[in-house]
Amino acid sequence: MDRREWSHMAVAGAVGSVLPARYSAAEEQAARAARGLPSPVIKDIQVIATQPSDVRLIVVKVLTDQDGLYGYGCATFTQRADLVVPAVEKYLKPLLLGKPADRIEDTWQACYNSSYWRNGPVLNNAISGVDQALWDIKGRQANMPVYQLLGGKAREAVETYATIGAIDASEAVDRVRAMMEQEFKCIKVMVGMPGMSSYGPSSGPPLKGLHSGAVFEPGPYMRRTRQILEECRKQLGDEVELIHDAHERVTPHQAVQFAKELEPIRLFYLEDPLPPEQLAYFRQIRQQCATSIAMGELFNNPHEWQPLIEGRLIDYIRCHLSQAGGLTPVRKIAILAEQFGVKTAWHGPPDVSPVGHTAQLHLDLASSNFGIQEGGIIRGLEAEIFTGCATYKGGYLWASNKPGWGIEVNEELAAKYPFRDGPDHLDGGWGVVRRYDGTVINQ
Repeated sequence: MDRREWSHMAVAGAVGSVLPARYSAAEEQAARAARGLPSPVIKDIQVIATQPSDVRLIVVKVLTDQDGLYGYGCATFTQRADLVVPAVEKYLKPLLLGKPADRIEDTWQACYNSSYWRNGPVLNNAISGVDQALWDIKGRQANMPVYQLLGGKAREAVETYATIGAIDASEAVDRVRAMMEQEFKCIKVMVGMPGMSSYGPSSGPPLKGLHSGAVFEPGPYMRRTRQILEECRKQLGDEVELIHDAHERVTPHQAVQFAKELEPIRLFYLEDPLPPEQLAYFRQIRQQCATSIAMGELFNNPHEWQPLIEGRLIDYIRCHLSQAGGLTPVRKIAILAEQFGVKTAWHGPPDVSPVGHTAQLHLDLASSNFGIQEGGIIRGLEAEIFTGCATYKGGYLWASNKPGWGIEVNEELAAKYPFRDGPDHLDGGWGVVRRYDGTVINQ
């Protein structure tokens, strides 16, 4: 063997002794990445019931066996809040203790099917609290906001709209202008009916019907609303988008007529012109006018939203996340709607907890077919209890970049504001509104 051959063999031997160590280290690193994070187990499920303002809020907290790893989810069904709490504590909690916290889809299906009868608002809200909490946990575990787990941002921020109420046209125009000065580009105009129980402000002595309760008549409401919206469009031009919510308070025939009469006003959308029981009339509306329609806040069941989306009979789907069962099913609604050109406009009134508003915000950020978002501006005492909520700026909601929802709950402060009972709260319900002759109307 000459010197050159010996030198080559020596180098090969040295390299051979180094490479196995490098290969071993690389394989171990790859194995760690493939293994991912350890799977957390559900250790406890708690319910936070609080009423810092006029609305009963229910938030579910899911704790895991990993110290400091927990999540929050909205289960707010303020009209029947006292039923949601035991649904979580007595039924879902025993089902889920000791189960993996990272199998969100499997957990949702187990909760949904375990009751046999399903698609009710009490069960859906209870499931939603757990479901949203598990998404929060997954985001915290991954050290990412939930919108990253949904595919990342499809936009930088989420447009929201303001809501005003007015008795007459001049008042409506002034209040819309005031919202425009706060940089809202879209405003919902609700109309108060003198003497009647409506979704706008009230004025004057209550109208006396053939009964002792609150009165509402759809005919005068339709005429007054059309006049006020016409004046808003005339005075404000096309620089602002206008929404109106009929809140299903008219008959199906009147809903068709109302949508046709509002067509020249070019609404951003007419909301809830029909109740869920009369979905077939949406086809008549679509056949007779081009008024944009939004529907869905009362939906609990896929048989309600699927035909409207697949038939392209509405322009915006606006389910209430907790009523539909949480982020898991509503994310699927958004994906279905995208295939049929329907945009999202999730229901976001005060009877959604700040956790629920944040869940909607994350879905909005990640959905290419996002349309607009109701609510989501959290202020006052609620902002003290629920920290990390969205920031409002220039007509848009901006999410934090913190893991999960980015929300923390001051449970000690929340406990200082328990549910309130009494005749004014009707145990969380809305009471009854009737026509002049005593007929109960939809709300």
